[in-house]
Amino acid sequence: MVTLRQVSKTYRRGTGTIHALRDVSIEIERGGFSVFVGPSGCGKSTLLNLIGGLDLPTSGDILLDGISTRGFSSGDWTDCRRHKIGIVFQAFHLIPGLTAEENVALPLLLRGTRGADVDARVADVLETVGMTGRRRHRPAELSGGEQQRVAIARALVHRPGLILADEPTGNLDSLQGTAIIGLLRMLPERFGSTVILVTHSQEAARQADVVWMMRDGRVVGKTPAVVTV
Repeated sequence: MVTLRQVSKTYRRGTGTIHALRDVSIEIERGGFSVFVGPSGCGKSTLLNLIGGLDLPTSGDILLDGISTRGFSSGDWTDCRRHKIGIVFQAFHLIPGLTAEENVALPLLLRGTRGADVDARVADVLETVGMTGRRRHRPAELSGGEQQRVAIARALVHRPGLILADEPTGNLDSLQGTAIIGLLRMLPERFGSTVILVTHSQEAARQADVVWMMRDGRVVGKTPAVVTV
C-alpha cells in the first residue's frame, strides 16, 4: 500500500541543517493498523506529512499502491487527497461556522459530488463515529472528543483507502483518547482502510497490528521484525 525507498527530509534553519528523516525504507501493508512511536522530534509527523503529500522529500521515493509519487505536482497531490487519502489532525481543523454534517460533507463537495449521494455518505460516516445526534451542532458546541469524531468522519466520507492520523488524541483526556483509538482501530475491519497513526499513546501501540519505532529521523525497529525495501 505505502512504500518508502531511501526517503530523507532536511530543512535549512539559519546556517544549520536539520535532518528530520534519514534514509527511511519501509513497506506498510494494505488494510492494517500501523502505529509509529518515538520521542518528540524523531520524525514521526514529518513521515506522515510526506506520505500525505503535505510536504515533499528531499530525496528518495514514496509509492502509493505501487505508483511512484516522485513526479507528482501539487495538483496531483491534491487530487490524491481528495480521492485516496483521509487525514486526521491533532487540532481537528473543523470550520467553526459549519455544522458537523456540513464539515463532513466538505471533501465530497470539493471534488464536485452533489445531491443525495452526499447526504447518504455523510449520514453513514456520522453514524459510524457515533455523531448522528450531534450532526447539526457547530464545533464550539461539541467536546474535544466529539470534534475529533467529526474530523474522523470527514476523513472517511470520500472512502479513501489510506487514513493518516497525526497525534489525534493529543488534545483529549485519557477516556476520550481511548475511545478515538478504538474508533481508528476498527476502520481496517469496517472499511478495509489502511490506517497509519503517529502517536505517543501506549494504548494505541497495544492495539496496533504493527508498531514502528523511530529515533533521530530513522526507523529503528518494528514489531514484528523490520521489513526493508
